[in-house]
Amino acid sequence: MANRTVTGLVMMSSPIGEADLRVVLLTKEMGKVAAFARGARRPGNGLMGRTSAFAFGRFELYQGRDSFTVRSADIHNYFRELALDYRLAGYGFYFLEFADYYAHENTDEAAMLGLVYQSLRALSKGTIPPLLIRRVFELRAMDIHGEFPAPEETGAQGDTLYTLRYIVASPIQKLYTFRTSEQVLNGLGEISDAYMKQNIDRKFKSLELLTDE
Repeated sequence: MANRTVTGLVMMSSPIGEADLRVVLLTKEMGKVAAFARGARRPGNGLMGRTSAFAFGRFELYQGRDSFTVRSADIHNYFRELALDYRLAGYGFYFLEFADYYAHENTDEAAMLGLVYQSLRALSKGTIPPLLIRRVFELRAMDIHGEFPAPEETGAQGDTLYTLRYIVASPIQKLYTFRTSEQVLNGLGEISDAYMKQNIDRKFKSLELLTDE
């Protein structure tokens, strides 16, 4: 039994009992972590709002015999912009659901956490089309987890091949610094859809919220 401080993001938050929450965190140090936030739904509680989906920051966890408890949270970004636009929120929840699919307990999820965080930032800024952010996110996420081939093996050509190379090779912090043509975006979408169908055995419910689908 001990306290652990982790850097992470709330992927899911669901009510338990009269005032508690069960949260699932994507953390840099411990991978996916499920924990209880005692009293987090009670007005005035220090965890109220800090254990909602999209909240990113530092979390102090108490490790009990059978479960973790969130003791405190220092939130650096709430991504409140997503709550003001249901379409952007749909993309955000899709990224969280996608990350939850791949993440596991006690694994190194630093790259995936960075990808989710930068993708949510890109959505919040609004300078790049959300559909492009989605395709970049999907392709890089599959690459992080070894389920995407070298760009040359996808059959892509021209600008689409060049863009694929950029997506899989660039530092995550610089992923969302470009725009592209509709033709290239469609090509990325076709490639992403094909490899997701091949490698992912789940339909993501959050996709139903997206108007582009």
